[in-house]
Amino acid sequence: MKFCSHCGSQVISKIPPDDDRPRYVCIVCETIHYQNPRVVTGCIPEHDGRILLCKRAIEPRRGYWTLPAGFMELGETSFEAALRETLEEANARVELLELYAVFNLPHVDQVYMMYRSKLLDLDFSPGKESVAVDLFAEHLIPWDDLAFATIRQTLKFYFQDRQSGHFRLHTGDIIKQGERYDFRDGPSGET
Repeated sequence: MKFCSHCGSQVISKIPPDDDRPRYVCIVCETIHYQNPRVVTGCIPEHDGRILLCKRAIEPRRGYWTLPAGFMELGETSFEAALRETLEEANARVELLELYAVFNLPHVDQVYMMYRSKLLDLDFSPGKESVAVDLFAEHLIPWDDLAFATIRQTLKFYFQDRQSGHFRLHTGDIIKQGERYDFRDGPSGET
């Protein structure tokens, strides 16, 4: 950020009074510009033990597989965003079942919220952000070609829970360590 969205003057990074971290502050009107994490929400569309994945047509990670997910828009709920993203990326209609995973990604200032969902029909096709969509059984998941660490971790938990017959909420942090990503359990410590 270089300029104030209120008055157009230059901003500088400094710690405002009664704060504990640097913020962008306008040098003229003194408006403090807070920047907060963005929320990504999506679905784990299920049908007969298989999961619907989308092959990305856009960057980042074009050509890699992902669950249908994307950034929430202003004025929509996480439920609405998950349904919208699934329709946009896979032309798929789903029934949301429950919140399944909440992951913090501090290295990119994002929070992921993934919902288990049930495909309402098999009438799906690539949306504008996908070049392909398909249902995958566990042994056919393209593990080496998954787009994001969040997707890999979500699917890992999903197949573990499916094997145990008990689906529960998973929380934690995905921490980037050089070129690899480490998962750290959330406060419940259950994984």
